[in-house]
Amino acid sequence: MDAGGLIAVAVLLVWFVILCLFCFCKASKRETNGLLEMNFVHIENILKNMEREKPIRFTGELLRVATDNYSTSLGSGGFGEVYKGNLSDGTTVAVKVLRANSDKRIKEQFMAEVGTIGKVHHFNLVKLYGFCFEKDLIALVYEYMRNGSLDKYLFHENKTLGYEKLHEIAVGTARGIAYLHEDCEQRIVHYDIKPGNILLDKNFNPKVADFGLAKLCNRDNTHITMTGGRGTPGYAAPELWMPFPVTHKCDVYSFGMLLFEIIGRRRNLDINLPQSEEWFPVWAWKRFEAGELEVLMNACKIEERHKKMAERMVKVALFCVQYRPETRPIMSDVVKMLEGSVEISKPFNPFQHMIEGTFRGNSSVHASGTDVNTSITTTSSFMVTEPVVYDIPDIQLAST
Repeated sequence: MDAGGLIAVAVLLVWFVILCLFCFCKASKRETNGLLEMNFVHIENILKNMEREKPIRFTGELLRVATDNYSTSLGSGGFGEVYKGNLSDGTTVAVKVLRANSDKRIKEQFMAEVGTIGKVHHFNLVKLYGFCFEKDLIALVYEYMRNGSLDKYLFHENKTLGYEKLHEIAVGTARGIAYLHEDCEQRIVHYDIKPGNILLDKNFNPKVADFGLAKLCNRDNTHITMTGGRGTPGYAAPELWMPFPVTHKCDVYSFGMLLFEIIGRRRNLDINLPQSEEWFPVWAWKRFEAGELEVLMNACKIEERHKKMAERMVKVALFCVQYRPETRPIMSDVVKMLEGSVEISKPFNPFQHMIEGTFRGNSSVHASGTDVNTSITTTSSFMVTEPVVYDIPDIQLAST
């Protein structure tokens, strides 16, 4: 091959190498751009998820459109009304419209809900998507709970939930309260645990709702300063109505009263029953103390196969409603007891203070959790009125 041929071959080789390098660089650039694009989308998703973690501030106009001018009411109560709505992304929500006036309690409820449930996230707590705070509209936007509140499955004729599902609801509710008390940066005391404030999603998973009376408190504080009565009569702990120190154990008491109603599938107070059965918690204690669990099971229509579950629930309820707060278990221990992962000792009579209408305490008590082998001696005496459950209307955040 002559010199001209060699030069031509060399030039072709150079161009081939250049072409290969060009193709390689272009492919690498495409891959890099693809990775960058993927990272960008990933970051965008993370940012969107972070935004969803915070309550969104909605405008009044947006909520008017979302609720179709407030056309579908889900329920009403003393503080306002709740409407079904759909956000632009297709999310179904419950819009709780508080009465926009100068009532101090309205603003207190609004701040309590945004300041508590707006900061925490748990499977067994109702999710707060956002709020609206305008001159003519104060509203809270929650996740929509298709199956409504627990009370309609306990007290109405359509008692379709079996005891296994009711037990699951009790455990889930206890987990939600335990999270508020023990896992949040600041302890949250709910103050109003009752069936009407336990909402059920499409799969009947329970979510603790209605934080209008809730309060944040530092873990270092052993007691909570009260500025007024809280809770619902019949569920509220004695210390909320008596001159006793108040702690997060008031929620434990309320859960115990709720658990009794789950066991009996009836209101704790029923004046249509014989006098000895009017107040279910005392009647249940007497049956338990006498070793007559079968009598209780028959009255509550609990099947024999659920006997161990029923006994466990009765014991837990009796521990939770102990008169003195320090003798009640913490909620994480309540979860363990309900799940059957720990043994439950025989509870003491929580209704001794009701004997002959007076309280004369001089007893030694034992409870699981952080309050173990606590001795109590007191000479205080005061009248205790007959326990009454008032049917106070509350806002429902879901419909049937």
